[in-house]
Amino acid sequence: MTPELREKLLAGLKDGSIVPYLGPGVLADVTNPATGERIPADSDSLIIAMNGGKPMAPKLMYEFPRAAMNVELKRGRTTVTKFLTKTYGETTWTRGALHDWIKALRPSYVIDINRDTQLQDSYADVPHTLIVGIARIAGTAFRYKLYFWNGNAYVPTETINPALPILFKPMGTPRPEGIYIASDADYVDFITELMGGYSIPPEVKALRKGKQYLLMGMRLNRDTERMVMADIIWSAAEPAGWVFIAEPTEKEKRYCKKIGLEIIDADIFEFIGAVEAA
Repeated sequence: MTPELREKLLAGLKDGSIVPYLGPGVLADVTNPATGERIPADSDSLIIAMNGGKPMAPKLMYEFPRAAMNVELKRGRTTVTKFLTKTYGETTWTRGALHDWIKALRPSYVIDINRDTQLQDSYADVPHTLIVGIARIAGTAFRYKLYFWNGNAYVPTETINPALPILFKPMGTPRPEGIYIASDADYVDFITELMGGYSIPPEVKALRKGKQYLLMGMRLNRDTERMVMADIIWSAAEPAGWVFIAEPTEKEKRYCKKIGLEIIDADIFEFIGAVEAA
């Protein structure tokens, strides 16, 4: 990465013209202080954690939504919800260097497809709007819930103040309530409504026009995450932005060229000036 590109990215993140899009890799240095184990964030680690520390059948190890669907069919949807809430809402984790970096930059709009609460912790000292993705909910066509953080608690809201920071957690969070997009059925419902325009609030549809994006901690070799990302960044500028991918595959190169993302073959922790834990 050239110094000029680094400065361009930092300036864009600060002024809001570039939106950070956070994937599992941003949590690579986050551990359980009691055990030293890394937080389960990517597909494989989530599946193994959900299965009591053991891998599942090879066909289920392909992708977390597939494994979560299997658990849901056998033991119920609440089993998956309880696992995610215990993992991200009831377990203590160390702070991630990238989230401290985000807190210092304080972007006005952040997309985080992880299900932990560190992004919310970073903005706990300022009022903000939280958008949480939902799926398979009766009585509404929309696939999100809106909350306003008043400095003490999240309260339901129906409007978004674009002058305040906006945190978009499309795959869910345990706070203020444990709601998640996890299984194949969840993703099918969420993506269907996302393509139809019902998974993103109108205020966000307006403010996202012409934005560029910086994808961090993401691999783009799975269709599910690519479909979610492509629709969330719809109406982006041209080119759409950049993605950190160390040693990208040919499949990732082709996809990024198609969608207008420039690959940065570098480490995100080097970019932010931190060293990832071994």
